[in-house]
Amino acid sequence: MNVTGFNPMVLTNEPDATIKLFEELGFERRHTKLNEVEMAFDEVRMKDSNGFHVDVVSGKLGLLERDLTIIRINVDDFDEAVERLKANGFRESKIISEYHTETSRYAFYVSPGGVIINLVQHIR
Repeated sequence: MNVTGFNPMVLTNEPDATIKLFEELGFERRHTKLNEVEMAFDEVRMKDSNGFHVDVVSGKLGLLERDLTIIRINVDDFDEAVERLKANGFRESKIISEYHTETSRYAFYVSPGGVIINLVQHIR
């Protein structure tokens, strides 16, 4: 298994304010993904002049009590990455379960100490 991408992600009910903050810090919008499914999230991928990325993600169902900072890890072998996380005490999120689209597979995993990882594999 190889890590193919790694960046912070902010899950928020207030995406406009968060995007504005990162724009003020020198980030620009690079990609916007609007999802139309029931348990979906809209995502704005941002990048700065140094090549660093941050994703600003907003839930459509308003499940958040507060913003969450998450580590997004893209991998080339989703199943192997899941096994590694589980072997280190991570469990799949109870709120956001594994999900597949035509172009990706992802799930949120939480460590015993509360670290949240959004595990993603892009399907080419």
